[in-house]
Amino acid sequence: MGPMLISVDDPARADVVALLAEHLADMFATSPAESVHALDVTGLQVPAVTFWTARTDGDLLGCVALKELGPRHGEIKSMRTVTAARGVGVGAALLQQLIEVGTGRGYERLSLETGTQDYFAPARRLYVRHGFVACEPFDGYVLDPSSAFFTRSLASP
Repeated sequence: MGPMLISVDDPARADVVALLAEHLADMFATSPAESVHALDVTGLQVPAVTFWTARTDGDLLGCVALKELGPRHGEIKSMRTVTAARGVGVGAALLQQLIEVGTGRGYERLSLETGTQDYFAPARRLYVRHGFVACEPFDGYVLDPSSAFFTRSLASP
């Protein structure tokens, strides 16, 4: 198996579309509809969003997106690892990519919204391990018992 390569990618690629469909289905299966904030392919193709995939030998391992909320603030969206690649560091590598990109862009912070249900516990642990702390809702989000909000300050480059 070759090295994991993380690169900017097109969310409309067939394997990515399938992964995002699985992601949205899981979000709706575990959260009330009004608490699902995941983006579909169209939502990921806007100028404010950069989308990456992690692949080995061309096989999709996971994806993540970074939405620019302003010149100093980015939001992590669509973090997803394929089922077969969970627990081997794909999410951590994608998250590290966003931290480096956000720092390089001069962002002061990265923030995200995730679920409060047990299904999302591994994701919450990943974010906390990477220096994210609980925060108030941001950028139009509202308090919601099904949503947890996290943020991380970034060092200036």
